[in-house]
Amino acid sequence: MYKDVIIAGFGGQGVLLIGNLLALAGMEEGYEVIFMPVYGVEMRGGTANCTVIIADEEIASPIIQYPESLIIMNQPSLERFQPKLKDNGIQVINSSMVDEKLVEKNRIKSYLIPANDIADRLGNMRCANMVALGAWIKATKILSLERIIKTLEEYMPKKDLIEINKNAIYEGANYMERLL
Repeated sequence: MYKDVIIAGFGGQGVLLIGNLLALAGMEEGYEVIFMPVYGVEMRGGTANCTVIIADEEIASPIIQYPESLIIMNQPSLERFQPKLKDNGIQVINSSMVDEKLVEKNRIKSYLIPANDIADRLGNMRCANMVALGAWIKATKILSLERIIKTLEEYMPKKDLIEINKNAIYEGANYMERLL
């Protein structure tokens, strides 16, 4: 088993947080994991992306030229990473921040999730990243939602945000369930 994902957006969208959470959950399940963050000069508002690889055997390299999957949180990230996605790859796109006309739908599997809108409905715009993560987990089935939630509860730095983030993960997964 091998699964890689590039998670991309701008600083402040929690891209690195969900990448870290995904890597920790993979480690908790006993997989080999790589987490490689990349961000611009300024954290909030600058570009941010990370690579996460989860595998059941040793991982040869942290560099991914052509990813199997993407979580895209904004338009510039779509423009940068969508052309590199492997044929038949999966991308979960925050349609609240992306022009849907620019989303490729023939060569790859694109799932449009209004992550910001769902997060706003839940009462905290900052959990849009967790909505996207829940949708990606449901689409790829690489880990269980229960594992992600357990890892969130163990490692989330702000304990008062655990409940809303759990709800956001479930909402993203439920939204994806309707698309599959």
